[in-house]
Amino acid sequence: MTVESVQPETPSGTAADLGRPPVAGGAVPFLGHGLKLARDPLAFLAQLRDHGDVVRLRLGPKTVYAVTAPHLTGELALSPDYIIAGPLWESLESLLGKEGVATANGPLHRRQRRTVQPAFRLDVIPEYGPIMAEEAHALVRRWSAGEVLDVTAESFRVAVRVAARCLMRGSYMDARAERICAALATLFSGMYQRMVVPLGPLYRIPVPSNREFNRALADLHLLVDEIVADRRASGQKPDDLLTALLEAKDENGEPIGEQEIHDQVIAILTPGSETVGSMVMSLLLVLTDHPHLGDRIRDEVENVVGDRPIAFDDVRKLTYTTRVIVETMRLYPAVWILTRRTVADTELGGYRIPAGADVIYSPYAVQRDHRSYPRHEEFDPDRWLPERAKEVPKHAMSPFSVGNRKCPSDHFSMAELTLITAALAAAYRFEQAPGSDPRPRIGITLRPRRLMLRALPR
Repeated sequence: MTVESVQPETPSGTAADLGRPPVAGGAVPFLGHGLKLARDPLAFLAQLRDHGDVVRLRLGPKTVYAVTAPHLTGELALSPDYIIAGPLWESLESLLGKEGVATANGPLHRRQRRTVQPAFRLDVIPEYGPIMAEEAHALVRRWSAGEVLDVTAESFRVAVRVAARCLMRGSYMDARAERICAALATLFSGMYQRMVVPLGPLYRIPVPSNREFNRALADLHLLVDEIVADRRASGQKPDDLLTALLEAKDENGEPIGEQEIHDQVIAILTPGSETVGSMVMSLLLVLTDHPHLGDRIRDEVENVVGDRPIAFDDVRKLTYTTRVIVETMRLYPAVWILTRRTVADTELGGYRIPAGADVIYSPYAVQRDHRSYPRHEEFDPDRWLPERAKEVPKHAMSPFSVGNRKCPSDHFSMAELTLITAALAAAYRFEQAPGSDPRPRIGITLRPRRLMLRALPR
């Protein structure tokens, strides 16, 4: 169920003289392009393709290189000349730490990857199926009262519960799910601002926004310490990812340190819950704006499942549902901006990129590029039929990334999203309610600002 196009992109020909890429227009004194990235980042990043495959930006005092071509984003992901670093990861380190699999590099990352990967093997994921299905059906039941739904809270709640129950098994997560969701909502909004407008010490001034951010950060780290302490106090060792972390060894055969355990639990809870929750919101917005998609999903569920509840074994047969999810990922990717840093002088797109340079690219912009997608702004699930998907240039659609930074939970997340989408679309049609604001909310992840819906029984 991994989504990655396979048609190779033709290289851009002979390398040009290794000069510097052109500078994007619109910079202002002191802030550079940071103001445009803060005000309307989606439009700004999308128009960069008109200035070249690689362009230079100014974020405060920093020079940052932006990549707009799919084949070059593939080079970034696969080349050893680039590591996980840059403005995005610097802004995330206060949340994710420096010793978790999301932010680590080199031997530490490889060891952590070996610890985490077994929990997401294809032969293990069916064990999580009953939990995923149970949470999807619980969501359907909670929405049966006909009340106006705050989809923001509901989407993150189901994502946190699935991650916690599958990967850190224990009822102790139930009471903490709402606190985790509240903390993450505050943190991911504030971290984007810290990335594009890097004002350093100014973010330590005790103004209300900074105090709110710091309270949310402190609460999330306290929650993680509570989760680890509760597991240890229980004396239980279920076969899950948390047990694997508590029993993991370092390169010398010694138990890994407390900070690494803490950062790894953060890495389990935070990126997965935030991205899946954001995608559930975007999927519900798509089903609301395009009711015929929900009708076709309902028909597919009836044909595949019949009268019984949807189960994990149905996931691979729900092919139209999967295509709707993939097309939603294309147009509304939760992870819409990524950064890397060069470890040596290197060449990219015919330009010299110096060692230590920060490089950014936007999956949102790449996946809406008219050069890669006919009718690029049209929602068309059937563009992911096997015969049509082959026409998509390589790396023009890699929502889980590629190479050694590929998301280890790609199959897990696709199964989870398929079950939730199919269960909800089979049970309800949706309409927006007063107070809803479907405009994009720009944070570290991308999702609707506030989605208030009515679930109308079919």
